[in-house]
Parts: sequence; C-alpha cells; structure tokens
Amino acid sequence: SWFSSGACLLPCLPHINFINLSLCSGSSRPHPDVAAPSSEELQQGKATLMCLANKGFPSDWSLSWKVDGSRSSSSSSWEESRSPGGDGHYSWSSTLRLSADHWRKVGSVTCEATQGSQTPLSETLRRDQCSQF
Repeated sequence: SWFSSGACLLPCLPHINFINLSLCSGSSRPHPDVAAPSSEELQQGKATLMCLANKGFPSDWSLSWKVDGSRSSSSSSWEESRSPGGDGHYSWSSTLRLSADHWRKVGSVTCEATQGSQTPLSETLRRDQCSQF
C-alpha cells in the first residue's frame, strides 16, 4: 500500500519527511499512511508516530490508533486534526506519542480511519520493519 513516487512516503521514514500525500489518493475513502519516529527523537526518550489520511469525503471520518492490536492505552497519548482541502475533500492527521522504551517493546502500530458503519481502512507499521530502530 506504499507508493514509490517521489511525492509519497516509503515505510519507516521519520515523520519529518512527510511530503504532499494528497497526490497519492483520489478516492473519497481516505487511506491512512503511518510514519515511524525519527532516530533523533528516540535518542531523546520519545517516540512520535504520525498518521496522515488525505482526499476523504465526507468530513466525519476519524482516525484512531491500535498498539499491538489493542486500542492505545494510558501509556500513550494521541491527537487528531481535520482540515478541508480546496477540492472539497478533507485531510486528517493524528500523532501517537509513546516513550522510546514503550516503542522498543511494541510489535506493531495501526492507524485506523473509520466512518459510521463503513469498513475501517487501516495501515499497520511493524517495528521490526524499521531496522534502524
């Protein structure tokens, strides 16, 4: 589900490398993309993961996180924001914050986009895919 275009992300790139993902999807169902924490941030004892979902409609989609298959717990925190695009679609972003120690024990992190009774769309990042971490 990752794109190889220069305008899109590859898995396990630090979130500071996000580029315009609106070029990657033309559907009204926003597919989430997850970026791993940077090695610099991990050295500071923190791990911030980012999830972006673009080109969605209507505006009532929401993003949520699962850590190792379960909803994010009290040992983590997350925020979500939504913004309208000029083309009538919406973009969502969410950040999940963990301690670096927690991140090193995690097997996988999933960002899920949901709307009402529709089948959720999700993207899972397995920590072992990120060899630098």
